[in-house]
Amino acid sequence: MNVQVSRRGLLKGAGAGLAGGSLGALGFGGLQPAMAAAVRPFKLAQMRETRNTCPYCSVACGVILYSLGDRSKNARSSVMHIEGDPDHPVNRGTLCPKGSALLDFVHAETRTKYPLYRAPGTSEFKRVSWDFALDRIATLLKEDRDKNFKAKNEELTVNRWTTTGFLGASATTNETAWLTYKTVRSMGALVFDNQARV
Repeated sequence: MNVQVSRRGLLKGAGAGLAGGSLGALGFGGLQPAMAAAVRPFKLAQMRETRNTCPYCSVACGVILYSLGDRSKNARSSVMHIEGDPDHPVNRGTLCPKGSALLDFVHAETRTKYPLYRAPGTSEFKRVSWDFALDRIATLLKEDRDKNFKAKNEELTVNRWTTTGFLGASATTNETAWLTYKTVRSMGALVFDNQARV
């Protein structure tokens, strides 16, 4: 299909498009955001708001989780909606595609919600208590450190432990990251990385 456009018609169309775009850029086209802002409070009025950090990457974007349920004795809260936190200085309300899909992550049936333990020689995992899991981890770390810690390298003091590695989380505060780093390094561990690099 051939459309004949004169030079004058082309200039008129381009001028009209430029004028419309300029009006939108100057804030005269804000009807849809105003409508969304008017509807939003009603949609989330009965929900409980909780601020948190996105667990995915090292950016540590702020999110707001909206849950239903008054947290009474017989009622379980359930997260119904997740969005970016507009007051958070990192992301200012925006989320990447992974962060936008956080609701699926929260409600995933395959998500691990409690500690699991597979005894040596078995193929099945069994559910254990947090006390058991933390005691087991501490015992294994102590045994390995006692066996492999190297205080001196000939006459030089080195204080190193290279047989166990640690992986820190990147979606934490600076204070938590500092404390994790100091704890791991105080044990002499050299193999320490952060999820931000993975």
